[in-house]
Amino acid sequence: MSDSPIDPRLRGALDKVIDPELRRPITELGMVQSARVDGTTAHVTILLTVSGCPMRGTIETDVTEALGAVGGVTDVSVDVGVMTPAQREELQETLGHRKANPFADPHNLTRVHAVTSGKGGVGKSSVTVNIAAALAAMGRTVGIVDADIHGFSVPGLLGITQPPTRVGDMILPPVVEVPVDLTTPADDAAPGASRRRAERGVIKVISIGMFVDPSQPVAWRGPMLHRAVEQFLTDVHFGDLDHLLLDLPPGTGDIAISVGQLLPNSGVLVVSTPQHAAVTVAERSGALAQQTDQKVTGVVENMSAMVLPDGTRMEVFGSGGGATIAASLTERLGYDVPLLGEIPLDVTVREAADRGEPAVWANPESPAARHLWEVARALDEQGRDLAGRSLGITVRG
Repeated sequence: MSDSPIDPRLRGALDKVIDPELRRPITELGMVQSARVDGTTAHVTILLTVSGCPMRGTIETDVTEALGAVGGVTDVSVDVGVMTPAQREELQETLGHRKANPFADPHNLTRVHAVTSGKGGVGKSSVTVNIAAALAAMGRTVGIVDADIHGFSVPGLLGITQPPTRVGDMILPPVVEVPVDLTTPADDAAPGASRRRAERGVIKVISIGMFVDPSQPVAWRGPMLHRAVEQFLTDVHFGDLDHLLLDLPPGTGDIAISVGQLLPNSGVLVVSTPQHAAVTVAERSGALAQQTDQKVTGVVENMSAMVLPDGTRMEVFGSGGGATIAASLTERLGYDVPLLGEIPLDVTVREAADRGEPAVWANPESPAARHLWEVARALDEQGRDLAGRSLGITVRG
């Protein structure tokens, strides 16, 4: 995309500058129009995807730091321009973006999890965000679609204030990075177990809350709800994902049915609280998978027994609901539906959410966070069946 040469002395440094939204080198994306050295000063012209790009400051800083480390360079001059429509079209071709739902392709290896619940108030969104954050800290690239159109909350739970960037008919979702200094519990997640530095995966998020005034209600009905979810899957460029989580609204309404139609290969993760009054409605949300040809991959019991300072447990909302749902769905659906975790009621989860942080990052060894790590590991280990899938590999004799 660039007509002007890049000085070979600067090429290596610029190759290491990663676009914060697209997660690829700016040289690969055609964002470097020119780069040259004049004496001891490096002059570079960067083309942003759009005017007013929210990541301009980050890109300028990263370019300055990268070129400042080149031998013989003492000063860096960064000029910023904007891509032409033709260059943006070429960028979309480089990214392989097509106005289609890539996750509906049976050969797509992204593991898709539709997180659902029978009723509201069970902490489904919090569970979704913390699972995504734990997976990212394992080095995975994770996407979240906040499909709870009327009750969107994911941006706030992750502290996202940056709007998406629109490049032509392509939408670039905000990206949340794993904290640099985060350490995670060992695989057994036991208290006091050895810790290790987290991997640097990312979370890419899209939500209707990024497009509307959060103080105004979204008064949409069935067809508009379906179209909104469809646009999230077709217009948003997530790139290559290891996992895609959809935070669904509670119940078995329009969006749950739409997700079954749009993502026939998705698994369903049922979230419920322990009390038996919630069991029947949670079972219904899982049983819907039978009608939409999805598979229930597991049950998460949230707000389980609270661990008190003296080590005793208080069952604020009762006990056994998650196990009951898992057993009932196993019998009803004819395959094993595991209980993936019992997340204790933990004030640190609420405190972290109020700050816009996942609890698994803010307090990784808290009682709830340790169990959330276990749920994320269980989902990650389930994997995808590769039988009959094309891996894009050609064997030559």
